[in-house]
Amino acid sequence: MLAQQRLGAARQPAAFRAGKVYARPVRRTAVKARATLKVMISGAPAAGKGTQCAKIIEKYGLVHISVGDILRDEVKNGTAAGKKAKDFMDRGVLVPDEVVVEMVKSRLAQDDVKQNGWLLDGYPRSASQAEAIEKEGIRPDIFLLIQVPDELLVERVVGRRLDPVTGAIYHLKYNPPPADIVGRLVQRSDDTEEKCRVRVATHNANVDAVVGYYTDCKVDIDGTQSMAEVFEAIATALDAAVASKDPLEQFCKDSPDADECRVYDD
Repeated sequence: MLAQQRLGAARQPAAFRAGKVYARPVRRTAVKARATLKVMISGAPAAGKGTQCAKIIEKYGLVHISVGDILRDEVKNGTAAGKKAKDFMDRGVLVPDEVVVEMVKSRLAQDDVKQNGWLLDGYPRSASQAEAIEKEGIRPDIFLLIQVPDELLVERVVGRRLDPVTGAIYHLKYNPPPADIVGRLVQRSDDTEEKCRVRVATHNANVDAVVGYYTDCKVDIDGTQSMAEVFEAIATALDAAVASKDPLEQFCKDSPDADECRVYDD
C-alpha cells in the first residue's frame, strides 16, 4: 500500500509534490462564429453568374443582394428612396447613383446581412457606381470576376431555348431538349446575336473601370469550365477569404476534431 502511494506521488507533477496549486489543462469547446464574408461577383451576360450565385448562397449562407430586386422592393414599399427612384423611372431615365447607393446602404445595414454576410450581384456596374459606394465604405473581402471569351458568350446566348409550357431553359448544343418538345420551344427576343453583342460590349466597356477599384481583392474565375469546376474554383477562393478573416476557421479544418473544434487552455 505504501509503495503504491509512493508510486502515485512520483507520477504527480512537481507542483503537487512541492505543495503548490496546480491546474490541469482545461479542455473546452471553442465558441466559434463563422466569419461573415462580403462578396461581389461580376460577369458578362451568359457567363453563368446566376448559377454560381445560387451555389454560393447554398454553401456559404450569404444574403443575395441584387440592385434590381432592391429597386423593385423599395418602390413597392414606398420608402423615401423608393419614391425618389420611382420619379426617375416614371420619366424613363436612369436612377441616379446616389439614390441607388442609398438603397444599397440601407439593405446592407439590415440584421440578416450583418449576421450572414452579403453577396452583391452584378453591382457596381460602372466606375461612377464603384466610386459612389467606395465613398460610403462599402468594400468586399473578395471580388469574383467570371471570365468567358465573347464568342463563347454569344454561342451560349444564341443557342438558348425556352419551353413556354414548363419554363425550362435548354441549349441546342450544351443542354439539348427532348426531341418531343423541340417544336414548342421559343427563343427569347433578347437572345439574338445582335442584342447579345451589344450587352457584352457594354459589360466589357465598364468592367475594367470597376475592377480598378478592387485589384487588391479580385479573383479571376475561368468561366469556360463546367459549372461544377467553376464553383470549385469559386469555393477555393471564398474558403481562403474566410480563413484570412478567421484563422480559427482554418485551424478547425486542419484539426482531427474538425466536427467539434476545440481549443486548450494551459
